[in-house]
Amino acid sequence: MRVLLFILLILFAGCKRDKPQGGSQPDDTAVVMDEELLDTVERRTFRYFWEGAEPNSGLARERIHMDGEYPQNDRDVITTGGGGFGILALVAGIERGYISRQQGLERMERILNFLEKADSFHGAFPHWLDGPTGRVKPFGAKDDGGDLVETAYLFQGLLAVHQYYLDGSAAEREVASRIDALWKRVEWDWYRNGRDVLYWHWSPAFEWEKNFPVRGYNECLILYVLAASSPTHGVPAEVYHSGWAEDGAIVSPHKVEGLPLNLRYQMTQAGPLFWAHYSFLGLDPNGLKDRYADYFEELRNYTLINRAYCVRNPKGYAGYGPDSWGLTASYSISGYAAHAPEERNDHGVISPTAALSSIVYTPAESIEALRHFYAMGGKVWGEYGFYDAFSESEDWFPQRYLAIDQGPVPVMIENYRSGLLWRLFMSHPDVQAGLRRLGFESPHLP
Repeated sequence: MRVLLFILLILFAGCKRDKPQGGSQPDDTAVVMDEELLDTVERRTFRYFWEGAEPNSGLARERIHMDGEYPQNDRDVITTGGGGFGILALVAGIERGYISRQQGLERMERILNFLEKADSFHGAFPHWLDGPTGRVKPFGAKDDGGDLVETAYLFQGLLAVHQYYLDGSAAEREVASRIDALWKRVEWDWYRNGRDVLYWHWSPAFEWEKNFPVRGYNECLILYVLAASSPTHGVPAEVYHSGWAEDGAIVSPHKVEGLPLNLRYQMTQAGPLFWAHYSFLGLDPNGLKDRYADYFEELRNYTLINRAYCVRNPKGYAGYGPDSWGLTASYSISGYAAHAPEERNDHGVISPTAALSSIVYTPAESIEALRHFYAMGGKVWGEYGFYDAFSESEDWFPQRYLAIDQGPVPVMIENYRSGLLWRLFMSHPDVQAGLRRLGFESPHLP
């Protein structure tokens, strides 16, 4: 009872401070309170990308540790993929009134000033950049060049901003023009390495030695959509169908937790939940279909499988249940791990981003988890929203954030509330041309 009263007090106080600016206001008290709570979480997590950004670049820091401890002294390292997620969050923040339109424009100008001068490799940006200098920071062995997947996440955000500013003021139209120039210089076709598949990495020192062709379902669908969409360095449809879809072998109907899936997931029956999030922050899964899947139905079941596994809880971890679920790649008790709904990759770690960013697929179940996490208070909730991960079994509650986990939270909450980021990204004519080239159906395609 005390917890319930505490939540009610916070929520109604939040109503006075942060009244939502979008969506309907239904009479049902519980639904209104959920809307206020969603706004509170969206606003607080947005601050990671606004107040917590690296100051020179304006982009998202790879991590923020509230304990002040940083590995390899990487406090100023920015992540290009997480930066793209943050760019989408900035647009949502403008529309929600968290910042002014002028503030948002100035931040985007700073970001473009940085990106236009930063290291890139055949137009593709590396996974990590040093914020103060714009120089590449190696992400790992032989990973000191272009990262085409992180670049795709970055441009998922930039192309949405392009559409947001396209018909705006003179200064906003100039930002759109600069984004267009960056977009057209990415050599997606170079990253084929002469084959009908896209490669994740290229290094000026090690060239193709990472040898990571991107194929079979994971988080990378957006990579192929953008590569097919490029008006200057595009790839033919065969690269998608032979490379990503492996000449149809990506279709592999099976059931997990009693629920059907149609796709073959890399090395697993059902993987971590970020595979349902990263490509779909701008790419709208609703009504999105090709010869391989109905993506909304596939990813809704994929999400429900993750939840059902946590409810079944075969390893008997504390804290798992119908209102506390979500396995994805995040911090883990001994480092970092891709937690997934299978015993070998389940370490008793719940990541709030997993359930919250799934709200577009499972609104009732995700909001139930949101209420539970919020009721846990300061153990899991801090200055920039929910902390990255926790384990009740191990009494492990680190006060740490990761950009790639924070980013999907405000973006997917905004898409659930208004569809804003989906509408913007899907309205880009190059994206529409790429989707048609690959044989997709979508309500957004004219």
